[in-house]
Amino acid sequence: MKVKCVICDKIEPIDDESLIAKRLRNRPIHTYMCHDCSTRIAEKTNARIDSGNFHLFRPKSDKDEW
Repeated sequence: MKVKCVICDKIEPIDDESLIAKRLRNRPIHTYMCHDCSTRIAEKTNARIDSGNFHLFRPKSDKDEW
């Protein structure tokens, strides 16, 4: 199966029997990102977390008295 990276538009072959290929076939909302792009994003995100300028906004949970 040939897949295209959503960021850099690089076309890569992946195994038809792999878990990634199954996810892409069965759920069209999933997109493919190549290894280079995913590591680059992970490095930049970790650098932002370490700098202190990264805020993760989580929804406040309402505690129910019931």
